[in-house]
Amino acid sequence: MMVGIMSPRAFAHRVALLTFLLLPTAPPLLSARTVAPAPGISRALIVSIDGLRPDLLLRANAPVIHKLMEQGSFTMWARTTDLAVTLPSHTSMLTGVRPSKHGVIWNTNLPPGRQVYPAWPTLFEVARQRGFTTAMVAGKSKFSTLAKPGTLSWSFVPTETVISDKAVADTASLWIRSYAPRVLFVHLPEVDIAGHSKGWGSPAQLAAIAAADRCVGQILESLRDGGVLDSTVVLITADHGGAGLSHGPDDVRSREIPWIISGPGICRNYDLTLNQDLEVRTEDTFATICYLLGITPPKPIDGRPVTQILCAHAR
Repeated sequence: MMVGIMSPRAFAHRVALLTFLLLPTAPPLLSARTVAPAPGISRALIVSIDGLRPDLLLRANAPVIHKLMEQGSFTMWARTTDLAVTLPSHTSMLTGVRPSKHGVIWNTNLPPGRQVYPAWPTLFEVARQRGFTTAMVAGKSKFSTLAKPGTLSWSFVPTETVISDKAVADTASLWIRSYAPRVLFVHLPEVDIAGHSKGWGSPAQLAAIAAADRCVGQILESLRDGGVLDSTVVLITADHGGAGLSHGPDDVRSREIPWIISGPGICRNYDLTLNQDLEVRTEDTFATICYLLGITPPKPIDGRPVTQILCAHAR
């Protein structure tokens, strides 16, 4: 697989230009909102580590994410979409509906002039409509499908096929320090790249997971430095796992993903499998973040808020 990495100077120049062009306009008027169940939460960070299989996360040198598990609620048995590939699965993660509803069933860049956006509102769209600033920093160019105009206060999607996790983390950290977006989605691509090139579970992929963990630490440190970490719900997840050199449908090793969430009012060191009948799905990410921010989705969704994460509901 060919991987395009822009030079640090070119990357910095592009980020500077992009942030200038994407300074947010005044947010729309707030519309009806439900009462937020965790009053201490006023912003959200979702980090998706592309291709992160749960058992490999537990094996890897990932102290930052392991600490988030101790500080929050988690399951290593969450499920991604039936397709178990990057773009459809991320779209379900960020719309709360299955691919058959949001319509994004391709996993490549669209040809120039044929940009198509999901048929269901994204988290960015519903949050922006309710007055939240929103941002996405993605490591793969195909994420342009999720950058619908008017839904993101700041957006970075590379023109190259993929950029490094460090470049993504640097941009996210810059925007946190400069703008502190209320809803921030970060996509780290290199664990998936290592899986395709060296294999899922290979030493190279375990090293990539350790590097992604350091990037998560960098982003959290930026939130802490900005004085907003204590009011942020942090959710770490993935779009799919994998086996051998690939991933896809009908393979449990591709469909199981980690789901780790921490923040004010969320139970600490709580394994969600204690709830025997609970199955967390990737569509629940959208539903749970909306629920915690007091946002009512404008259209029916397949996902459900994982209310068991709240201390008042845990048992």
